Amino acid sequence: MIDIYEPKFVEKLFDKMSTSYSKMNYITSFGFSERWRKQCVEEINIEKGKTTVDLMTGMGECWKHILKNSDNTSKLIAIDFSTEMINRARKKKLKYKGYNIDVLKENIFQNSIPNNSADYVISGFGLKTFNNKQLEKLAIEINRILKPGGKFSLIDVSVPNRTLLTPFYMFYLKKMVPVFGKLFLGNPETYKLLGVYTEAFKNSGAVHNIFRNSKFEVENVDYFYGCATGIKGYKIK
Repeated sequence: MIDIYEPKFVEKLFDKMSTSYSKMNYITSFGFSERWRKQCVEEINIEKGKTTVDLMTGMGECWKHILKNSDNTSKLIAIDFSTEMINRARKKKLKYKGYNIDVLKENIFQNSIPNNSADYVISGFGLKTFNNKQLEKLAIEINRILKPGGKFSLIDVSVPNRTLLTPFYMFYLKKMVPVFGKLFLGNPETYKLLGVYTEAFKNSGAVHNIFRNSKFEVENVDYFYGCATGIKGYKIK
């Protein structure tokens, strides 16, 4: 039986989706993905001269929001383990000349980011690909790299909390999205997994509980009736 949370499986999945992921992310969120990324970043009020780590950076979709308030004294560290996603992120880096951006092809749980070095941690739409044990490791890793008092904001697509909306949204994710996947990739099974991950993830409630039991002050954040959920907080000094 395939373990959909096994890192190599997830890595290959995102390698396959890299050519169309940006479009599909937009489609699966009804066009809200860009707005949600912006809101996720704005939750922690990034200041100039600080270091921000973008976990599961993908193609750098959160960068323009992170760099909005940055200058040449700021630093962005972007990390992902998908070869194809990182290749696209490195091409995007060329558009941000004058900014200090490090792009790392590394596994989050085996990365080279120094202890207590980040002022902020961001992650957009990667939580659902972790099981609870991996989320516990994620909390430990974010605690390791954040400075005392450092802030974090994490978001992912979720099962809506409005009963009337839920069946329609899940039908869309599980039945319609694979159709778009076939159009873009010729392979509906690849994007069918987005619905599988989302249904298993449900929302960021479990993430909140895990982070609450770590060395963080943390709170839940809902976006558009729970179609996306996240957490934000800071590392206790």
